[in-house]
Amino acid sequence: MTENSEIAARLAALSDGELVGVLLVATAERPGFAVVHAALLGLLEAGDVTTVGGVTPTTMPTSVHDAPPLHDVSGQVGGTLPVPAVPVPPTGIPAPTETGGYSPSGVPTWGSVRDKVEQRFGSAQGMSELDQQTPAGRSADEQWDAREQAARERLDQIRKSLRGNDTETSGP
Repeated sequence: MTENSEIAARLAALSDGELVGVLLVATAERPGFAVVHAALLGLLEAGDVTTVGGVTPTTMPTSVHDAPPLHDVSGQVGGTLPVPAVPVPPTGIPAPTETGGYSPSGVPTWGSVRDKVEQRFGSAQGMSELDQQTPAGRSADEQWDAREQAARERLDQIRKSLRGNDTETSGP
């Protein structure tokens, strides 16, 4: 924790311009700090603070938004990018929490999983009912019933034979 104290002391010793420069570099390309980065850029644009040169990261991050425009786009597309940009909701309007049964990170929601299971169960039940209405389905049911009846009759024969043996051995 002493390292954090040392870093905090060094940051406190910086001028406003130096601190803005450090924070701009630290918050660049970090989605969680996009609001802070935008606020810092707003301070610079308003002219409230001017950055002091010499504050750069060791490796300059490359942003997709900072990339030069593509000039070799096919003429069939009309000279624009083939994939439209994803619309970003304005500030203050919450983004949808799920789309099509999936969370923003692509994980299925419990509700969508439940709906899929219920749909598959209903389909299986319906297929079973339809299968029983076909001649092959009725034939299979009749065969099952015949085998079950034969098994019951055989079990009764075995029980009778065991009872017969019990009475002979346990006699006077």
